[in-house]
Amino acid sequence: MNDPENTLVSLTSPGNASPALSDPAASPFKIMVDPAMRTRLRDALFELIENHDRELARNFSEGNLALDSYKEYIEIFAQSLKQTMESREGVDYLLRSCGFDVKADEINLQPEIRWK
Repeated sequence: MNDPENTLVSLTSPGNASPALSDPAASPFKIMVDPAMRTRLRDALFELIENHDRELARNFSEGNLALDSYKEYIEIFAQSLKQTMESREGVDYLLRSCGFDVKADEINLQPEIRWK
């Protein structure tokens, strides 16, 4: 049974070739994977990755970070990104980059994933 309140909505309305507009404040049951929002999210993630890379490079060049191998660099880089993405600040950065204005105490750091 397809319940329109609990399914992803089409990017286009029947007979309409233009994408539907997303509203971040809309009902959480009417989720749309908006290509523009996905692009903003990818851009924000790319900028976050670039920022981590610049900071690790700066710390290494200033002698504050010792690295023995590329393997270790990747491990430290991954740990740094993980710590950011598990923080309210990291999730808040992504939310704001995608046009959402959410109070820090309303950010759910452990959302339930409900696969269908």
